[in-house]
Amino acid sequence: MFKPSGKVIRYTFVLSYIMLSDIKILSPHMEAAALSDVGRQRSNNEDSYLLWVPPSDEELLRKGRLAVVADGMGGYEGGQEASRLAVETVQHVYDRDFTGDAQQALVAGFVAAHDSIQRYAMEHPELQGMGTTCTAVSIIGNELRFAHVGDSRLYLIRAGSISRLTRDDSYVGRLVESGLVRAEDAESHPQRHILTAALGSGREITPGISEQPILLTDGDILLLCTDGLWSVVPEAEINRLVQSNPPPEACSQLISAALERGGPDNITVIILRIPSR
Repeated sequence: MFKPSGKVIRYTFVLSYIMLSDIKILSPHMEAAALSDVGRQRSNNEDSYLLWVPPSDEELLRKGRLAVVADGMGGYEGGQEASRLAVETVQHVYDRDFTGDAQQALVAGFVAAHDSIQRYAMEHPELQGMGTTCTAVSIIGNELRFAHVGDSRLYLIRAGSISRLTRDDSYVGRLVESGLVRAEDAESHPQRHILTAALGSGREITPGISEQPILLTDGDILLLCTDGLWSVVPEAEINRLVQSNPPPEACSQLISAALERGGPDNITVIILRIPSR
């Protein structure tokens, strides 16, 4: 296995937490926190996440920061391996092959992760069917780029409002787009977990991307999360908790809110905040 360069924080434990000392190391100009919990109804955590910055100031200016969240599927070992492979491969390819185009680097990482998961499944036949969602963001200066497959989500919280930047690759997502299901009913739909795209599934993968860079401004907050959060905690409550707390406390309160509603799935959240001046 490769040894990633730069500052990497990645956990898949039942409970994981980035302390304030690590947040300061990640960047002097951005607060970052992440937390993952197995939930109340699962015996293992198939989510993985990663926060990464390059090892030098020069590379930080050129490559920026990277955050990735993935929600694996395919059973106890298959889901864990798929999500692990996704976050590690995306980071490795982004760092190794970066030529100045963050969007291109993210897509290349997704394609490589898709192939890597399929190869792993071929080498381990007992894990056939393994796959994972994946949502990754790159922030260079004030420019945000993202790539996305599955139903893990990326939200932007700005000026008191929350908006979703990704669209779910799911059966229910298609029903919403066709007008057959109301958006407000999608989160509780009994078939919301049926995905139409995932890394490791199908012959080819076409990630959803940001067609143009999204310009971030002071006070903006980014939230990456798996469906263990958004499927049980309403967006209005997510918005309130994230805005009213520093990132570490917001992560903790979001996890608690999901657990209070039964915690039916693994729950992972990453929060990135640009401080107001």
